[in-house]
Amino acid sequence: MTLIMIISFCILMVLAVPVGYALIIAAGVGVLFNGYVPLSVVAQQVFDQTQSFPMLALPFFMLAGTLMLGGELGRQLLALASKAMQRWRGGPLSTTVVSSVVFGGVSGSAVANASALGSVLIPWQKRQGYPPALCAANNATSAVIDVLIPPSIPMILYSLISGVSVGNLFLAGILPGLIMAASFVFVCWFVSLRRGYDAQAVKVKKSELAMLALKSFPAILLPVLVVLFLRFGLATPTEVAVLSVVYSLLLSLLFYRDLTWARFCENVVEAGAATGVVMLVIMGSAAVGWVLTFDQAPQQMAAWVASNISSPILIILLMNILMLIVGMPLDMPPAILLLGPIFVPLADAIGLDRVQLGLMMVINLGIGLYTPPIGTTLFISSSIAKAPLGATTRELWPFFGMAMLLLLGVSFIPSLTIY
Repeated sequence: MTLIMIISFCILMVLAVPVGYALIIAAGVGVLFNGYVPLSVVAQQVFDQTQSFPMLALPFFMLAGTLMLGGELGRQLLALASKAMQRWRGGPLSTTVVSSVVFGGVSGSAVANASALGSVLIPWQKRQGYPPALCAANNATSAVIDVLIPPSIPMILYSLISGVSVGNLFLAGILPGLIMAASFVFVCWFVSLRRGYDAQAVKVKKSELAMLALKSFPAILLPVLVVLFLRFGLATPTEVAVLSVVYSLLLSLLFYRDLTWARFCENVVEAGAATGVVMLVIMGSAAVGWVLTFDQAPQQMAAWVASNISSPILIILLMNILMLIVGMPLDMPPAILLLGPIFVPLADAIGLDRVQLGLMMVINLGIGLYTPPIGTTLFISSSIAKAPLGATTRELWPFFGMAMLLLLGVSFIPSLTIY
């Protein structure tokens, strides 16, 4: 049944069927070929997944992000990042990296980050004299920092299938996220130095920076509050997500006073559409996961690997290679939901911490977002910059190399994922 399902899914992906529909259809085909399991099981699994209370965290976190980024707060965050970085060599490029860190604490979505920041920063960077392909590569890779800085939508999905605390995952992602940001800032500086891009002679008053920091502080405080509430058990992930929406509404209404009924409705529709896309994938993955569980495929794979490959280091390397391959054609949510049930038993068999596995998976599949042939942030950024995809891909290599070094570090140095 599992083999038929996998073959059906691959055929549907080649035919360019949307991932959510492909998952549901493939699971149905697998069940039909079994002959003993009623097809209604697929419908039941698809429906049951929508009744999960923890799943409510997804739409509320998305709504909080759209509320905070769609108004004055988003503009203040961008102004703070640009003013703080533009006087350094490669500063306009580094502005994208720093903005991804501060926006990551609000949006939790790499694709949303790539679209929002790219549409504003890439045209500005091009006017500063930076090549369009370099601007696109910088935006495509920096957007992935979002999935490491809490709150992170992919981490929430991983926690649902692994049983790991969301608070532990959020806390573990902070250090790798900051390391990735620092390494990308270094790449921006090094590329600018090598190509002779001079620093801008811009004088920024400390009082101006302080005022921008004060206006942006509420947004920077949100991820801190999220981690603290989850870490000390003050609220569940769903409750924290709801509180984030209330926090965002109060900020927009009382602090920035820029929330109109029209913008609120627009933000709700935007968050609802994004949630619908993710939920369809989750529903399809639930059906696929049931088929895998019915056939005991994850347990059989874990047992086979443990009995045939004795080195945990080699197993971790093979897991990373498989995630890199899967992450190229698949987006993060379906990849996490498909690979998680397979890799969690395997990690338990070799003594790999589940939180460490979660960080490996998020970083690895995040790299897939800007890896050809189907890199989502790569296509978005190239389109915004009006740069050829091949030229953008060539500019990716320094960023890609730094991300791979971080991935290896997280894979083999558990202290990088302290929680």
